Amino acid sequence: MIHKIKSMYDQGNGSSIKEISRSLGISKNTVRKYIRMNEQMIQEYQESPQRHKSLDKYRSYLMHLLKRYPALKTPKVSRKLKAKVPGLEVSQRSLRRYLNRLKKIVISAQSRYYEPIIDEVPGVQCQVDPGELRNVDVGGVLKTIYFVVFVLSYSRLMYVGLSARPINTGIFIQMHDAAFRFFGGVPEECVYDQTKLVVIEEVYREVTFNDRFIRYATQAGMTPWVCEGYDPESKGKVEAGVKYVKQDCLYGEQFKDWQALQCHVLDWLDDVANIRIHGTTKEVPKDVFETREKPHLSPYPTVTLTVPSAQRKVDKTGLISWQGNKYSAPMIYQRSSVGVDTLDNQLIILDPGNDEEVARHVLMLGKGHIVKNTDHYRDQTKRIDDYESGLIKLLGESNGQQLCALIKQTSPRIYRDQLAGVTSILSLHVDIASCLIERLIERPTLTATQVRDYIEAYESNPDRFTENNIIDFEPADSALLDQYAKLTNSKGGV
Repeated sequence: MIHKIKSMYDQGNGSSIKEISRSLGISKNTVRKYIRMNEQMIQEYQESPQRHKSLDKYRSYLMHLLKRYPALKTPKVSRKLKAKVPGLEVSQRSLRRYLNRLKKIVISAQSRYYEPIIDEVPGVQCQVDPGELRNVDVGGVLKTIYFVVFVLSYSRLMYVGLSARPINTGIFIQMHDAAFRFFGGVPEECVYDQTKLVVIEEVYREVTFNDRFIRYATQAGMTPWVCEGYDPESKGKVEAGVKYVKQDCLYGEQFKDWQALQCHVLDWLDDVANIRIHGTTKEVPKDVFETREKPHLSPYPTVTLTVPSAQRKVDKTGLISWQGNKYSAPMIYQRSSVGVDTLDNQLIILDPGNDEEVARHVLMLGKGHIVKNTDHYRDQTKRIDDYESGLIKLLGESNGQQLCALIKQTSPRIYRDQLAGVTSILSLHVDIASCLIERLIERPTLTATQVRDYIEAYESNPDRFTENNIIDFEPADSALLDQYAKLTNSKGGV
């Protein structure tokens, strides 16, 4: 600040004292005082212990509160801070003045969804990050080990959850359950990167959370926060923890079986990771946790969301069996397996690939009941006929029929969905060049995303679509489309 003032003043050749005062939001007397200082006076002033305010130690926590709750009043901030730091002596007036200075920074700072790590106040934050290590010798077989690292930001106490297969939402929730039991409580919030286990979609920094995970987090009493994309600094502690687990805990080890691996990791946490002198804090994480952080964790609820403990086969009529009764699943899962969960007297049916909810029924008492959702059995044929008729009307008899046949040949199991997508795309473009439609029909395969990409490319540069110069597009998610089409083992089209 002092050097900035001197630079702006430039020995009287730059901005005036009044302009500097207005620009920096400080008094004119303060500007005059700093201008009069020489280099020695500046150095002595900066090294003075009186400059280090008692509240500076908790600056990022107070910034965090102001960003999250801009209208928070000083008395409540005081109560929240003193609840975290018993014995802190600071007057309401001093805190109010300090908060007013921070509010100017918060308002003028560039907007970010998530910023500094809260490590000076106990019980506030836990950083969470998944990792994996390949070629680990387990029972004489080289395997990939999947794990999730949990690090409490204040004490740096660590927990590691393990999995023998890629981590899905159910496994992720189980690991959180184990971590909170290991810690003996729950922090106020957990920080994540933009994994699909937590975030389904982000548009303009508006986050759509994984429904199943957010329900668990809510019942556990924890708020999930996500870092901005490509921003590892927002959870640097756990990023370093993932490397530490790979290099110090797992790398170079051989294990008799999976149980031996689990025991090794728990022993490593107790005997190495949590009792070492931490390189940053210069303290032992376990000691800091037991004496200063554990009392500030919230109790972990005894009743939490269950995770899928079973899978059920969907029979040829689209039903699954559960506790003596039968419940319908969407016909796309016919003759395949689905995950099963229960919550609040309801049966939840989950996609086997990503644990997303696909159906829900009220649990029936007794046995022998059949519970159906009529939407699972709606007549798809009529809707397919409607879509086909709509495309023929848009493109003409010949082109419309050829386009429908090509789409059905490409994606027979999701034909109706593809028709719906193509119809929606074409309806947004009133005048579609006949040469473009002919190019689409000539393709060996065609999906809705390819239709979209072709139209967008044509509209941006029609001259590139000549007889000998045609752009070919393969959408990045074609593999996902194929996987989706193979979810059911039934034969024939929809």
